[in-house]
Amino acid sequence: MTRNDSSVLLRIQDLKKHYPVHGSFPGGRQGLVKALDGVSLEVYRGETLGLVGESGCGKTTLGRMILRIEDPTAGTITFENEDVLALSKTALKEYRRNVQLVFQDPYASLNPRRTAGSIVGEPLRIHGNNGSDNVAEKAAALMQMVGLSREQMGRYPHEFSGGQRQRIGIARAIALKPKLIIADEPVSALDVSIQAQILNLLRELQEGLGLTYLFISHDLSVVRHMSDRVAVMYLGKIVEQAGGDDLYETPLHPYTQALLSAIPVPDPAERKERMILSGDVPSPLDPPSGCAFHPRCPFRFDPCDRIVPPLENRGPGRFAACHLLASL
Repeated sequence: MTRNDSSVLLRIQDLKKHYPVHGSFPGGRQGLVKALDGVSLEVYRGETLGLVGESGCGKTTLGRMILRIEDPTAGTITFENEDVLALSKTALKEYRRNVQLVFQDPYASLNPRRTAGSIVGEPLRIHGNNGSDNVAEKAAALMQMVGLSREQMGRYPHEFSGGQRQRIGIARAIALKPKLIIADEPVSALDVSIQAQILNLLRELQEGLGLTYLFISHDLSVVRHMSDRVAVMYLGKIVEQAGGDDLYETPLHPYTQALLSAIPVPDPAERKERMILSGDVPSPLDPPSGCAFHPRCPFRFDPCDRIVPPLENRGPGRFAACHLLASL
């Protein structure tokens, strides 16, 4: 599907983040950890874009770049056609009203010395909602919106369950009526019985408030439930991108095929043959030449270890970076 510029909320182009590594001793080995190595993405208004991949592939680093918690080594980030990396301090504060984060660990992300009402109301105070009574009323309304009660505003984080703490984090994230929420593994720290409740809450808020999500997760079942489109990352690069149904039903990249084959399926008749990958994920300090996936790929052939495959259009709304597809 072709989208015009007005429908693109966030555009990332050739984003790189390289961290220098120094040896322990004088003259020791130095190098660069390539956490992101040329990521390009577009997030459309009102959609949920799922971002999946193994731990250490760069998903969280990408979220931190978008939020300007860290600055990239190279590349561009535009939000509503405005260059995020060129924002002044005042403009950056306004940008952060529109882009908020839901953290992975709901307990570690909440100040244990503040009450729930104070935590939810803090963004309102920072961004100029004057008057303690006004802030308290808005905080109470936000807590009710996420399924908590006014009576719970005076409690501290340790007095809530994990699911309730995540609801507090979500209430804080939506307090300023943002346009984009980066949900970084928002249910991975929760019991399975609670995960569905939080996911359903996120969907309800999206419909009610017109939110856009960048949903980061390593759990492909959760991503399928939440996402309109899915991007797959491997070692700092996007290797495949497609609509949710297309990607899950006909994955193109061998890495995506391996990830999907590992999803547990209750019905034996519907199970696909498991694709077992050899070896471990290479170190981003010393990535392989050519295609980063080639040392583990069962289909590798001559150009894979020499030439980096570009992320190319493989059909309507589908992109994949694989030499095997070019040879078909």
